[in-house]
Amino acid sequence: MKSRLIPKTMGTQHPDNVKRPFFAPRPLLEDELEIKEAYHSFKDLGIEEQMWDFEGKETDEHVVKKLLMKYGDFFKEKVLGRDCFLTIRLPNPAVQKAEGKILLETLESIPRNYDIAYLFYKKDVPPIFEVILPMTVSAKEIIRIEEYYDRFVFKKQNAYVSDIKIKDWIGKIRPRKINVIPLIERISELIKVDEIIREYLANSRLKRDYLRVFLARSDPALNFGYVSAFLALEIALLKLDRLEREAGVEIFPIVGAGCPPFRGHFTPENVENCLNAYPSAHTFTVQSSFKYDYPVEVVREAIEKINKHERSRPREVDEQKSMDIIARFMESYQRDIEKLAPLVNIIAPYIPKRRARALHVGLFGYSRGEGRVFLPRAIPFCAALYSIGIPPEILGFESLEKEDIEYLSQDENFVHDLRKAMRFACYDVIKKQLPELKIPETLQFDSDPEYAKLALSIWKAIKFDASNLDELVLEAAEFRNFLG
Repeated sequence: MKSRLIPKTMGTQHPDNVKRPFFAPRPLLEDELEIKEAYHSFKDLGIEEQMWDFEGKETDEHVVKKLLMKYGDFFKEKVLGRDCFLTIRLPNPAVQKAEGKILLETLESIPRNYDIAYLFYKKDVPPIFEVILPMTVSAKEIIRIEEYYDRFVFKKQNAYVSDIKIKDWIGKIRPRKINVIPLIERISELIKVDEIIREYLANSRLKRDYLRVFLARSDPALNFGYVSAFLALEIALLKLDRLEREAGVEIFPIVGAGCPPFRGHFTPENVENCLNAYPSAHTFTVQSSFKYDYPVEVVREAIEKINKHERSRPREVDEQKSMDIIARFMESYQRDIEKLAPLVNIIAPYIPKRRARALHVGLFGYSRGEGRVFLPRAIPFCAALYSIGIPPEILGFESLEKEDIEYLSQDENFVHDLRKAMRFACYDVIKKQLPELKIPETLQFDSDPEYAKLALSIWKAIKFDASNLDELVLEAAEFRNFLG
């Protein structure tokens, strides 16, 4: 059994909000404002964990020191590492070679943050002891992080420099070990997540009484379509549940969902549906739109509901049927995306920035050395398509048969998501831009006439006069109540 509080809400730094954060003087969050954001997430919203992102952005390594110095009264009551948590998201050197050494620097910073917290609390409570490894595709990647920390961060204290042991020279290095949370982001790995974790358990030198496994919802949808991501997440949760009982190790899944239906439809207003859709998930990401595009009291109530939620067994799914749908849907979705990619890349620069971060551009989100289509990340991608009235949820359906739609529609959340997404459709633009696209009749829900008119204006501005395109894009985002 777990011997610590496993957080149920994880605040993230995803830049998907339209409105200015309630504590900030400006919409763009950077530097000290992200320190302030972490504090307000804990104090004002009741979020139990804050992801501190070192992937793709300039990040303050001195976050622990600044939090404890600036907000000492709060953190004396709510102990960092016991009552609220900071969890680092690392770069993955297997994919992001240019940021590989940031991984090493970040791991080296963990003992320094421990020393700062020890001076503050006068007790052994590591403020940071878990790290997230994005784009994990194998058990070896997880084990490499563990072993590097063990051999080259922790154990180096017993080595000599000239005439003295390192630990006698600079002090002991703590914590003794770190937990690595694999973030699974591709469909191919989501549907075999049990194999990855089983291999990890068999080969890791660490004895773990629990594991946290992070299942992405945004990038699988960006890369392979809404339906594929929807079904793959259900399969992954089911397989982790089976593995948990097989291996005798508690597994606490984290679901990384955003506010748009395409990215998970995790909003304060839709929390109950998401908890029912993924009953075995333990932790949910609370992204920026969730936090800042709704009244603070509404957000706080939703966070409290999630924090009180007790996970249960996952939904049963027909794995073979789901896998068959995924295989067909992925191909048709990617064909549709190839047609829309030039248009998306024209609109993306007009999407307002909400974080000072590097923009990853590559094949369907990240450059992985395959394929022909290059797109921005999930948030500007979604924002671009919603802006012109082509909800990305509808792409790829031409590959599905009537019985496939009936199978998917058995899940109330699937129908609910599509109905919400189609409010932001402009059928005129869809017919002009994708004349061969076939939306099943049962999913042709009504769009909002006012939004459809705005989306048509944006589409025409791209074609004829982009002088006020940024204003129109922002107006559409405010209408939706999320950026992308």
